[in-house]
Amino acid sequence: MTRSRVTGVVLAAGEGRRMGMPKALVDTGDGTSWLTRTVREVLAGGCTEVLVVVGAEAPRVQASYAGPPVTFAVSEHWERGMAASLRTALETVAAAEDPADAALIMLVDLPDVGADVVRRVVDQAGSLESAEDRAAVLARASYDGRPGHPVLVGRTHWAAMAATSSGDEGGRRYLAAHGTVLIECGDLATGRDQDAPPGTSGPE
Repeated sequence: MTRSRVTGVVLAAGEGRRMGMPKALVDTGDGTSWLTRTVREVLAGGCTEVLVVVGAEAPRVQASYAGPPVTFAVSEHWERGMAASLRTALETVAAAEDPADAALIMLVDLPDVGADVVRRVVDQAGSLESAEDRAAVLARASYDGRPGHPVLVGRTHWAAMAATSSGDEGGRRYLAAHGTVLIECGDLATGRDQDAPPGTSGPE
């Protein structure tokens, strides 16, 4: 399989209103935060580096992080919805001195999505023969046919997706309009986000 460079992007800017704290700070139960767990899974799944986008309580989130080295970017308008964080992420990876072939967009509140799911999606870029095809990839995990995260976005799509993302939909419309490949991962996880503290209710 062709070697490809994929930058992992963890969107962790929300305030977690229903959770009572930013989800990046939630404890998995063993002293590890959701943010730390997510970064480890993204790296274990084959991403070459990780960008974490923070917003609400950004200094606290950054100070509490205890995982492998990452780059942090602050979304100044995080309260406007996921699109603001996605835009920050895509603009940041595009401005890198040596941009990767693709970015893998991952949410911080997917407790059962692990490295096996990430690997299956990342492999979609690695399976493409040419550098041009790898830079144009659009793929996302699906769970029993339901589109979800992570989402793999090739470099050639970054500017257009950043420009057209809106509200809490993020890049959903762009992905739907550009023939995104769905990669079934329902055998590995549910892919559902969790809005309530662990132990009080299950994933949504």
